[in-house]
Amino acid sequence: MSTRPSSSRPRLIQAMMDAFSLPDLRTRILFTIGLLIVFRLIAHVPLPGVDPAAMSTLFQNTPLLGMLDLFSGGALRNFSVAAMGVYPYITATIIMTILVPVIPRLQALSMEGEAGQNKINMISHWLAIPLGALQAYGQLTLLKSQNPPVIDPNTSILIMATLIISMIGGSFLLVWLGELITEHGIGNGISIIIFGGIVAGYPQTLGQAGLLSANNILGGVIYALIALATIVLIVYFTEAHRRIPVQYAKSVFRGGRMYKQSGATHIPLRVNTAGMIPLIFAMSLIMFPGIVASYFQGPASDPNFANTIVTWFSPNAPLPVGFFYWGLYFLLTLAFAFFYTVIIFQQQDLPNTLQKQGGFIPGIRPGAQTKKYLDTVIGHITWAGALFLGFVAIIPFIAQNVTGIQMLFSSTGLIIVVGVVLDTMKQLEAQLVMRRYEGFIK
Repeated sequence: MSTRPSSSRPRLIQAMMDAFSLPDLRTRILFTIGLLIVFRLIAHVPLPGVDPAAMSTLFQNTPLLGMLDLFSGGALRNFSVAAMGVYPYITATIIMTILVPVIPRLQALSMEGEAGQNKINMISHWLAIPLGALQAYGQLTLLKSQNPPVIDPNTSILIMATLIISMIGGSFLLVWLGELITEHGIGNGISIIIFGGIVAGYPQTLGQAGLLSANNILGGVIYALIALATIVLIVYFTEAHRRIPVQYAKSVFRGGRMYKQSGATHIPLRVNTAGMIPLIFAMSLIMFPGIVASYFQGPASDPNFANTIVTWFSPNAPLPVGFFYWGLYFLLTLAFAFFYTVIIFQQQDLPNTLQKQGGFIPGIRPGAQTKKYLDTVIGHITWAGALFLGFVAIIPFIAQNVTGIQMLFSSTGLIIVVGVVLDTMKQLEAQLVMRRYEGFIK
């Protein structure tokens, strides 16, 4: 039996030292870090013909671009070849997730195991191409229509086509890097790419928060406490789950004989099954009217219907108009949390899976009764997850009115960062435990 020497070092530091002491695990970690560096370099390769000053003005007046910049890792703000980030692929994946239970052919593919999932993933890749072209064209058109224009309005069709192809290529390059990380590195590659972009912007955000807090010390302290409490809340609800007890009674063929064995385990139903997807859906939907109305907006001194729509659908709207925007954002987040949870839960098809594996919930009949019971449980715990997401969505509004300092940290970004960190740490821990287990057997 091999044992690791006891140490007085903190567990996390010791775990990192153990990880780097294993050659194959060290290679995976360094590979992940290396591709993140490549991603950050790509994010600073600009497309030609962009006016940086006009781009900065556009970001100040269009909050939706801040969310898109979140997924591009700052590449949209620089308008680099990776300006769309992995957003087209994420959109395609979400669309496929929604379509799988609706289209029989896709539902049949999802039941074919790994081969079926690979086919669905390939369809998502192909679907991301037209979605990326549409998004690239929309971004370029928006930049051309600004006052002052970010891109020359007289740009030829050939140059526009070249820019669109370059942006699609940059997006798929990031997707490819993410898939390489998933295969040869540590963690979910696409999530790691998004994580790297968000974290890269935090030094600037912290600097802005420090400048704002210098003139409002009490507000700065409360701001920091709200940020820390938000992180703790995200960690708690990300890890929270309801354990459903399950028993198995099955026969196992071993050594030419049939043995009957039984065992007890549990199904962990996550409280926040939908993750951060409802926040993205709700934010995109609530900002869409304001984006459309901004094309028809007139001077501020001459109010019209378009100006009114822009004001009511703006996160920076003054009170009491601000209550409409943030209240609607809260309600949409709740609705999408239930909607997306139902879709995910239907795809998992737990009642049939349990029945096929010879499992059952004590006191519940297999089949329809099990389905009814699980639907009831998931409905109850989803209320907690949905209210959590809704509260996280409106934290910037609460923080700004309590402290007088605008919440610079995106709540969606915090959920992504915390989720990716937890997932990567679990995978790293699993790698360490697996290797220690093999050493114990030897």
